[in-house]
Amino acid sequence: MRKEECFYLGKIAKKFSFKGEVLVYLDTDEPELYENMESVFVEFNNNLVPYFILTSSLHKNDFLRVHFEDVDNEEEADKIIGCPIYLPLQLLPKLTGNKFYFHEVIGFEIEDKRLGVFGIIQSINDTSAQPLFEVLNGNVEILVPMIDKFLVKIDRENKKVIMDLPEGLVEMYL
Repeated sequence: MRKEECFYLGKIAKKFSFKGEVLVYLDTDEPELYENMESVFVEFNNNLVPYFILTSSLHKNDFLRVHFEDVDNEEEADKIIGCPIYLPLQLLPKLTGNKFYFHEVIGFEIEDKRLGVFGIIQSINDTSAQPLFEVLNGNVEILVPMIDKFLVKIDRENKKVIMDLPEGLVEMYL
């Protein structure tokens, strides 16, 4: 399985018991969707390795208490602490309406109600306080804040993100 075919679910945060159980931090708004998984991919040195789950249960909201097959003591658990975990993209719950996954809108046209189509979404920058669409218009990169108030519609059929942006936001780049 390649990393591009997967989504980041969280990371193995810490040991839970001397029997090899660990707590996995789930980076999701709906941790209960992942309570009964059979397996996950654990990243080691940029490679994804399948780990099968013997038992799992929710622990304090964002954590999943997991006992992996072949991880039966603290020493084996230490080897996977801090490792990111992934699942195949097809296991993502389908979103509708104006909710979307960041990877889903890459390559979509972005359209302003006033200006029309002004570029193609190249990536999403979520390292700042406010996530940004990184839009390419010719050779010009335009940063568009991902604010719910500005978002009019996610048109999956026509691969467009339609927004109602404040006057001057796009124009200052062009």
